[in-house]
Formats: sequence, structure tokens, C-alpha cells
Amino acid sequence: MSVNITFLGGTGTVTGSKYLVQHDGKKLLVDCGLFQGFKQLRLRNWNPMPIAATDVDAVLLTHAHLDHSGYLPLLYRQGFRGHVHATPATCDLCAILLPDSGHIQEEDAAFLNRHGYTKHEPAEPLYGKHDALLSLQLLKPEREGISFSPLPGWKATFSHAGHILGAASILLEVAGRRILFSGDVGRPDDLVMKAPDAPPEADTVLIESTYGNREHPKEDVLAELAPALKRLAARGGVAVVPVFAVGRAQALLYAISLLKERGDIPHGLPIFLDSPMAVHTTELLPRHPDAHRLDAKALNALKHVATMVETPEQSKTLAKRHGPMVILSASGMATGGRVLHHLAHYLPDHRNMIILTGYQAPGTRGATLASGGGVVRIHAQDVAVNAEVVQLQSSSAHADASQLVDWLRQMKSQPDQVYVVHGEPEASDALRQRIERDLKLRAVVPEHGSTWPT
Repeated sequence: MSVNITFLGGTGTVTGSKYLVQHDGKKLLVDCGLFQGFKQLRLRNWNPMPIAATDVDAVLLTHAHLDHSGYLPLLYRQGFRGHVHATPATCDLCAILLPDSGHIQEEDAAFLNRHGYTKHEPAEPLYGKHDALLSLQLLKPEREGISFSPLPGWKATFSHAGHILGAASILLEVAGRRILFSGDVGRPDDLVMKAPDAPPEADTVLIESTYGNREHPKEDVLAELAPALKRLAARGGVAVVPVFAVGRAQALLYAISLLKERGDIPHGLPIFLDSPMAVHTTELLPRHPDAHRLDAKALNALKHVATMVETPEQSKTLAKRHGPMVILSASGMATGGRVLHHLAHYLPDHRNMIILTGYQAPGTRGATLASGGGVVRIHAQDVAVNAEVVQLQSSSAHADASQLVDWLRQMKSQPDQVYVVHGEPEASDALRQRIERDLKLRAVVPEHGSTWPT
């Protein structure tokens, strides 16, 4: 019998990754992510999947970012009780991210209801903290490089993908077919994470294409960040830095520690990390030394370069401080969380600065800021954008187009086909063309909801 893949997410968009693999009546889900960005995408989170959660036999996670793991609490609530296989670091991160995601949704819904900023009566979270905590019971850690059996007769192996702690590519072997899921591929020259492993041999490859139509600049994040923070300090402003709590927050802290050590920015410039999730993720780095490049000295510098802000009361007191200062706060695309309160407070003042640190999905507030929008909508209010907006081009945790092609080129034998996923349409199609032209491989950009053979 054939092995088929149905693309339930991560196609035509960089969010909502869900790939359903079916063979001989068995159903396995690779990634279980939330849709983010445009409202029509976010509404998909509320629609039932085309398959009942109780019919899913197992889940494999490439990594813990919410666009790959954030649907798990819903899957649990809908009746899924199988194992969720992931690397140990991904399990650790899910234990931080998923309850935090539920908590933020509950807080945001309560805020909207309290202030009457909702069209729904009442506004409700997609899921809550309790749902997330229950779903964590399903996590089953699996070590990189050691094969395991997620279902009888099926074999899976994780390999290091860079990107963030625990991120992995997955080789799935079933019925004589070898299917490689790239997950999010990290950069070989990342400031913090080690380079991705070379991909194993496979018949079918699903490769991400977040940066499928772009190349990273030659200059590094230190060269980009230093002049921005020097300008900010000189004019006494406040920089709000929306960060992805897992990955970019730690990389930015490390970069700032290096800039202070070199004397490239004022040593006394106050830095605050206002995200409990990012604080707890930072504490995980020493527990997974094989995944990153940082030694004990670097980890110590990263940890002490900022004041760690955890409680809502501590967060609120930041608004009473005068600049200059830098506030790193989640989320990275300004889709929710504490960063929204900081943006609403600091955006109207021209002395302040907003520093965008990674990819901004279309439809997010981060994308509005990156495009030069003069107004951004926060908590049902229009907020004027008078602060300077700086978008770092060199801080992404994703491989660029050339690095993705080079990653594929390392395969010892050519795959039969490549499915280009996890990218906006223009980026995915650009990478498809490049794979066909440079590697002479058959490449397809699948439609959302379509089913293809392996």
C-alpha cells in the first residue's frame, strides 16, 4: 500500500505546520502548529481538522516554536492520547511554551472582555493553561541519532537542525519509503546554535522555505545592532525589541553582551528581558550544551547582561523608568504578550526605537511595523508609529536560500521528489525553481489540504 502525505498546514504560509502521513490505516502527524498572521489564517485554528484527533495515532515534533507545536493542547482537548515524540530539549521547551501560550490567550481574552474591546460575547481563548499542562503528559523524549518506533513497523530518527534548542530534522521510514522532514533549518554561521547536520538519504524531502527567495547580508548582527543602540543611547530613548522567547532572545542577549564587552555600546545601558518564557528558556541553555556554541563564560555573560523581569508588577514598573534603556519582550512578531503594552506605551515618541529581530509573517503587527505603517492596532486602539523602526536583516535563525540549497546538496543520493513547504508563496516558488535549476530535482509547492504520494 502507498504512503501519502496530506498538507494540513505550513503550505502557502510560514505557520501552522501539520503534515499527516498515512499508510495501511495508520495516521501520524509531523508537527502540530498554530496558524498565525492574517485573520483568515488564524481562523483555521478554530476550524476542526479534516481528521478526528482520536484517529491520529502518534505525533512527531521537529521543534517547539508554536507554529510547529502550539496546536497540541487543542489536539489533546479533542481526544488525542497517543505519544508526542520530540528531542529532550524540545520537550523541555514545550513545557515552557505551551502553558505560557495558554496563559497569554487567557490573559488577552480577559483584557478584551474587561475593556469591552471584543466583538464576541465573551471573547474566549483558543485554549487555556490547563489544557496545555495536560497535553505535556503525552511528550516522549527521543535522543538525536537514535532510531525509535513511533508506530509498529514505522521508524523515525531525529538529526540536529540548528535553529533553536532541540530543533531537529526527522527521517521517517515506513513501507520501504524514506521521508525527510527538514523542520526549520538553522544557519551554519549562527551566533549561538551549532550548524545543522548534513541530511540523511531519503526518497522524499519536505524542505522549509521561509527565506526561500532571500539571502542573508554579509554583515553580522553585531555590526547591525551596535549603531542602532548607540543612536538610542545618545538621545535617551527606549528601545522595545519584540523577540521570539526561544532562540532570538538568547542570541540578542549574547550579542549585546559582546557589544558591551567590546565597548561598542555604553556599558551602563540598562537591558531588561521582560518575558518569563524567555527567562526560563535562557536557564535551559546549560542543560543542553551539545546544541549550542556557548562556553561557561559566554553563558554567564548572556545571563547577567540583562535584568530578568518575570512578574506583571515588575513589567509595569518599566513604564515608570526614564531612558535610555532596552526592553526585550515576547512575542517576536508582536502578535501577543507583554510586548504589546510596551509598544502601545513607547511607539508614539520619536526618541524611542522598535527593533525587529526576525521574520515578520504577513498580517502580524511586526509586518505592519516593518513595512513602514504609520499606525498599528493594539488592543482595539490605533497607536501612532513615531518611534524609529529598525529591522535587523542579519539576526534570523533560518537558513537563507543558498544555505537551504547547500543543505540539500549534501545528500549522498538524490531524492525522488522535494516538497517545498513552510514559506510564503513567493518564497516557496522561488526555492522550488532554484532546486529544479541548480540540483535538477523534481520540486513541488503543495496546496493547503492537498494529498501527495511519497
